[in-house]
Amino acid sequence: MRVIAHGGAGGVPDEPASRQATLDEATRRGVDADTPLDAVEAALGVLESNPRFNAGVGGAVQSDGVVRTDAGVMTADREIGAACSMPGVEHAASVARVVHSETPHIFISGDHAVDLASEFDIETGVDLLTDETRERYEAEDPPQGGPREHLDWLATRFGSGDDQAGGGSGSDEESEDDAGRAPDHDTVGAVATDGETFAAATSTGGRSFALAGRVGDVPQVGSGFFCTEAGGASATGAGEDIARVTLSRRAVDFLDDGFGAQDAADRAIDEFEDITGSGAGVIVLGDDGAGSAFNTDGMQTSIAYQ
Repeated sequence: MRVIAHGGAGGVPDEPASRQATLDEATRRGVDADTPLDAVEAALGVLESNPRFNAGVGGAVQSDGVVRTDAGVMTADREIGAACSMPGVEHAASVARVVHSETPHIFISGDHAVDLASEFDIETGVDLLTDETRERYEAEDPPQGGPREHLDWLATRFGSGDDQAGGGSGSDEESEDDAGRAPDHDTVGAVATDGETFAAATSTGGRSFALAGRVGDVPQVGSGFFCTEAGGASATGAGEDIARVTLSRRAVDFLDDGFGAQDAADRAIDEFEDITGSGAGVIVLGDDGAGSAFNTDGMQTSIAYQ
């Protein structure tokens, strides 16, 4: 099994060594799995449980103070599973796998996705807030009214481009503080192959201070994840822009065109930046090996194989 995983594209984290150690643990866990689909689920499970990443515990807080998780998986036979907007679900990638493997559908959302998770013994009702994310949200004078008030509130708080964790209220002091913390909270993804077939998956808590119920690129097939017989890809970064160009699909398209994994990643990010001017990263796994590219300040990855 060969596995590549990423911990999100954004800035350089305060403690890169500890984050890298967790990423390395995740890919090692994936390598020991029986199938590529098992491998990506196992790898993301490690990252979803670590609050340094923006997935599961410690995920981004939406405008109503709730963490809602999203994930998507795809296998080389173009079977897809995605789930989104799930409060209290730590292992969103496992729910996406249930949709992929146990239902005739490709996408389940909200409370119905939470109910599905419970039916298949995936823990629900988990407190996904950490002390830091709770304090950070409460310090921002949260809105109390309806969606219009929330939109006014998030106008100066919602993440800008390559900062998936969001910004502060816009003041210089808070921006400097957030610049140190935000890179520790980024979308996670993995791609795996056993030499015969591929699987790709991405999991997230979204972007901080987004409108309650916002769903970004991660669970959208072709945007946050994509996979064919040529290989797979997982993206991270400015979700709305990733969705506009279907970044993961473009990376796999380059594999289909005969480019190697690194060339495919580079070309996809170059094209993305040309079109959007925004920030993102992508990992790619093909027959020739793994590749990764980003146009932000940093993106940590890990590769393991046996």
